Amino acid sequence: MHWAKVVGSAVGAAAILALGIILGHFAIPKAADPPDPQDLDQEILKTVLAQLDASKIRENLRELSKEPHLASSPRDEALVEFILQRWKDQLSGLDSAVTSTYEVLLSFPNQEQPNLVELVDSNETVLHSFQPSEENVTGEQAGPNVVQPYAAYAPPGTPKGLLVYANQGTEEDFKELQARGITLQGTIALTRYGGAGRGAKAENAAKHGVVGVLVYTDPADINDGKSLPSETFPNSWGLPPSGVERGSYYKYFGDPLTPYLPAHPASFRLDPNNTSGFPPIPAQPIGFQDAKELLCNLSGPSAPDSWQGALGCDYKLGPGFSTNGGLPAGSMVKLSVHNRLVLRNSSNVLGIIRGAVEPDRYVIYGNHRDSWIHGAVDPSSGTAVLLEITRVLGTLLKKGTWRPRRSIIFASWGAEEFGLIGSTEFTEEFFSKLQERAVAYLNVDISVFANATLRAQGTPPVQSVIFSAAKEIGAPGPSGLSIYDNWIRYSNRSSPVYGLIPSMGTLGAGSDYAPFIHFLGISSMDLAYTYDKSKTSARIYPTYHTAFDTFEYVEKFVDPGFSSHQAVARTAGSVLLRLSDSFFLPLNVSDYSETLRSFLQAAQDHLGAQLQQHNINLGPLVTAVEKFEKAAAALIQHITTLQSSSPDSLQVRTVNDQLMLLERAFLNPRAFPEEQYYSHVLWAPRTSSVATFPGLANACSRAEGTSPGSEAWAEVQRQLSVVVMALEGAAATLRPVADL
Repeated sequence: MHWAKVVGSAVGAAAILALGIILGHFAIPKAADPPDPQDLDQEILKTVLAQLDASKIRENLRELSKEPHLASSPRDEALVEFILQRWKDQLSGLDSAVTSTYEVLLSFPNQEQPNLVELVDSNETVLHSFQPSEENVTGEQAGPNVVQPYAAYAPPGTPKGLLVYANQGTEEDFKELQARGITLQGTIALTRYGGAGRGAKAENAAKHGVVGVLVYTDPADINDGKSLPSETFPNSWGLPPSGVERGSYYKYFGDPLTPYLPAHPASFRLDPNNTSGFPPIPAQPIGFQDAKELLCNLSGPSAPDSWQGALGCDYKLGPGFSTNGGLPAGSMVKLSVHNRLVLRNSSNVLGIIRGAVEPDRYVIYGNHRDSWIHGAVDPSSGTAVLLEITRVLGTLLKKGTWRPRRSIIFASWGAEEFGLIGSTEFTEEFFSKLQERAVAYLNVDISVFANATLRAQGTPPVQSVIFSAAKEIGAPGPSGLSIYDNWIRYSNRSSPVYGLIPSMGTLGAGSDYAPFIHFLGISSMDLAYTYDKSKTSARIYPTYHTAFDTFEYVEKFVDPGFSSHQAVARTAGSVLLRLSDSFFLPLNVSDYSETLRSFLQAAQDHLGAQLQQHNINLGPLVTAVEKFEKAAAALIQHITTLQSSSPDSLQVRTVNDQLMLLERAFLNPRAFPEEQYYSHVLWAPRTSSVATFPGLANACSRAEGTSPGSEAWAEVQRQLSVVVMALEGAAATLRPVADL
């Protein structure tokens, strides 16, 4: 595998040292601090919400998205300085701002040898070359800084073969093709986005002998089937036919060469030729206009109904093309990929507000900065909100009217698009300090997908603080509803505890919250405004990761007037103040009881009989869930009692530490040895369809069909013990500190 070192190994050691010093000094209150605030100040909260300005968010977005800013590019580095100076400016009011730089392995197409997709005959004569780039519809889709569509980390190669259509490229899809007698060995597979991760499509294909993978976005999955010029950008918000979704095809997250170590020059690095997690075969994304040329000329049987899309023809499976369209018999697809692996410097920018009472407790608010092209929605909509929140809070600090109880760390992460690199390197560098001191992580990546309703994802303890914030902020538009009540209209569930409430999503690995929750066990959340799911089946906003994600796209179609951006800023700002200023941390650990009870019920209903056949008893798990429920309820009652009295600072600190450390109790770094970074026994990837404890469900799925007493069933027993011990440990964390 070809790779090149493009820049030297100087990585800003002075800045890293400065950051370490700042974090180290958080534990020392300054004599000049204002009087210690005792609890959330409602007047300060109202002031902050009132001052968050939609027009200033718009100005931020225009500046951030005016040029492409791929990770480590000159424009990305210019934005590092832009954000750093914004936070270091004396007018900002922040206490300090620093950068931390890491030397990381990135993947880029070769400008001298562009990636190509071609139709060739049996003599390799080129019959047709597909579009190497997107149509320049607004003048912003071309230029030296617009990176051509490519699959980051896909290996170089020039495979050719007959084409097969493999739907979403899941393992089940390839098994379905085999069951139908479709020859896969030596073919090129055409897959569509969705179903499986980008890299997983190539991994699944390679297992079945496929030599190359093409990936496209079907208009049925992103445009509700629409593809006419009047229905697509710049005339509407739909993806144009030439639009291509770029993305990382790396399986894990963080710098590929330094897993579990910060990517400093002195750190041990793996051999890039032997690094795991890269796609095993060449891959390349294409637009649905090119996909139509391929799919609508395929031969073979018709694809299943669930595999059909919106390209205006009957999708066939292949292999190979029909000669009815004029193609010579035996015509093949040739895929030429010339991607290079390159060592580059990438920086995080960190802005810090020192806490007045508990400076050694950190509330972290982050978003990545890099984008594939202009990135107006992803990620600049989030960065625009981040900058506006720091402006407002900095103004209050400068006036001396406010200082948070706990410290706040604002973060602009680098190289997220390549695999959450900046945030992961940060968590690796400050692993011990963050595990000891971080209260929660708040992520606002794409702040606005669309303008219908709030979408929140997070671990159960953050549900209550998000709900509290959403209830006190008006939703955009004429409804007169709060964000909370508007949210219920679009996405809700029935809770056995609360009745009808908004539906919270869970956290996978789609953004920078991943290392915080999965690796560090820090309560985390992600906030955004999104679309009305009853009116669209789009899996994400249409121009995602394409050259059409521009400021004009946001202003005309995503959020005219920027009122949804303002709503997200107000919600995130309120959550941030509640976490950093509340006397008792607003983390409701009892909300975990509902999750655990639902996981237990699913295990009993769907796995119980199978486990019983193999003499595996769920009784210890039932007892562990009951112990947790009892301990959580007792702690909440204890907090209620303290709130009605005058607790001393040690009592408050003790309870807050229990609330903060609960999430850590669910970590077991040896639970999933095959899953890099995933240590949280409740939120690890779940391949089984049973919505229960992921390790247990996955182990049962793998053991199904094996003989009693096999290693597979021993692993089921081990995973059950892992869960039981995690729940026992979590319950112990919540019990009075003198008790075991």
